[in-house]
Amino acid sequence: MVGENQTRVTEFILLGFSHGRSFLFVLFLAIYLATLLGNSAILALVSLDPHLHSPMYFFLSHLSCLDICYSSVTVPKILANNLRPQATISYRGCLAQMFFLMACVGAECALLAVMAYDRYAAICQPLHYPHAMSRGVCVAAAAGCWLWGLLDSAVHTLLASRLAFCGATRLRHIFCDVPPLLRAACSDTRASEVALRAASVFVGLGPFLLVLASYLRILATVLKMPTATGCQKAFSTCSAHLLVATVYFVTANLNYTRPSSGYSPAADTLVSALYCIVTPMLNPLIYSLRNQEVRGALRKVMRR
Repeated sequence: MVGENQTRVTEFILLGFSHGRSFLFVLFLAIYLATLLGNSAILALVSLDPHLHSPMYFFLSHLSCLDICYSSVTVPKILANNLRPQATISYRGCLAQMFFLMACVGAECALLAVMAYDRYAAICQPLHYPHAMSRGVCVAAAAGCWLWGLLDSAVHTLLASRLAFCGATRLRHIFCDVPPLLRAACSDTRASEVALRAASVFVGLGPFLLVLASYLRILATVLKMPTATGCQKAFSTCSAHLLVATVYFVTANLNYTRPSSGYSPAADTLVSALYCIVTPMLNPLIYSLRNQEVRGALRKVMRR
């Protein structure tokens, strides 16, 4: 019976937007274009400026790629649905969107932890840094982050593909994600809920604790530095990443770890828009404003 119900699902009706579609279309289009422009600029700067050919900016370029993927998975479909009388997405398109979205979530959590460790190694163990973060180690770490995200996403997508949906297949959301799918399902969702809780610990909380531990060690090291110049330089290289990581983990945690009663549809839409639409736009802005080397590379490119 479950398989029979599931085969009848051809599309989902998305109910995330009910008012102000014209305004939201313009807003999300502007955010998407800013995201593409900002993150593409970071990729270009890291590629063109030899001073940015270091592990820190190698990982930053991967973060920019992830941010572009984040937005491209969700925003174009949101924009298209805003131009239609009824916002819909096909069943297979929904699973595909969820797969790539969750892959980006897992990969970015792991990448932010790796970037925090890179700053820890550079500041707390400078003599061992060239060996600890060699080219081979950086490539392996970046590949591991992408693979970690894909494996996590494959588990959630496989479990979601086994859910049954009865009656009107309506999702109170603006795109396909695990929480709205679980709320819309009429079959047993315990396996998916357990997987989501496990992911919140191993994919979300684990990397966040690594970031926190790295910056506590960095803070202890910086406070022991004899000169104010050394402290200022260390803080300038870490503050941007710490701000990005804090914004990302807080918004992602609000989206995937919520009270049992959940949030209202409007709150769901707002939280999801913050963590996977607005945050990718903010990341290059934060790095360009808080990082002297990025600003210097941008000025050189502008002069050229």
